[in-house]
Amino acid sequence: MFDTDNWRPDRAQVGIGTLIVFIAMVLVAAIAAGVLINTAGFLQTKAEQTGQESSAQVTNRVSVVSTVGDVANDESIHTVNLTVMKSSGSGDVNLSKATVEWLGPDDGKILTMAETADESNFSVSTIKDIDDTAPVLVNQGDRFRVTLDTAAITEESHGLRESEEFTIKIVTSAGAVTYHHSVPQTLTDQKAVQL
Repeated sequence: MFDTDNWRPDRAQVGIGTLIVFIAMVLVAAIAAGVLINTAGFLQTKAEQTGQESSAQVTNRVSVVSTVGDVANDESIHTVNLTVMKSSGSGDVNLSKATVEWLGPDDGKILTMAETADESNFSVSTIKDIDDTAPVLVNQGDRFRVTLDTAAITEESHGLRESEEFTIKIVTSAGAVTYHHSVPQTLTDQKAVQL
């Protein structure tokens, strides 16, 4: 039926079945390539977004330059003032969108920004505002004062007494910075103390 003696060794027989299998393989490969390209693009977008958010979380923070407590007549600290600036490499930091987490000798509270400091709010005032952008820290030279009314925050309005410890965490939209402080052992005859 077939003359196998005169066949060339590189000759093959192609039929319609082989052609169908070949086309099916090309289609499957094309579909798989499309899925892989879409997945790779999605993963690249997610990776870039995650990288930007992680970078912002590390850099878009505030630095506390100093913390001062104002001593009242009852020899307790009734007001805590934090002088803040934006951290190195930070973008703009909007303090109106920030919260302050207070963990004092009595309990913990989360404070939001308002015009005046009270039991549930902190206030922001300007010390140095180069481009008049308060309450947004834009320039590295900007200095704002964050004020906490510790007399209102603490139970029975006693403020912070000698040797008490407290923690302040400034949480911006990108990340948090924690500061642990302690009140000096003696507050007599002082108007303000470094914390």
